[in-house]
Amino acid sequence: MNENILPEPYQCTECQAGMMRLHFITYFTWLGEELITAPNFPAWICDVCGRREYDEKSISWLTMLLNPNAGKPTGRKTASHRTPPRTASRPSTES
Repeated sequence: MNENILPEPYQCTECQAGMMRLHFITYFTWLGEELITAPNFPAWICDVCGRREYDEKSISWLTMLLNPNAGKPTGRKTASHRTPPRTASRPSTES
């Protein structure tokens, strides 16, 4: 069985005449003032009107990778060091 079977195309929601087919394109986005390119990025492209829909899972992964905080410690809260409560000294009840 061939594992490289592409998903089935579906009707374009924009023009209703074309079919959305999976292509692997170069995705461009800005990160601050820098242009970032991601080659071989999955996108569904209409063969009539050219509408593009990007793969949601791939967008999520790319967003996570481009996050400025990626790879940094999350800053977990540490348990505060508490001293055990002191027992109050009670007056002796001896008579």
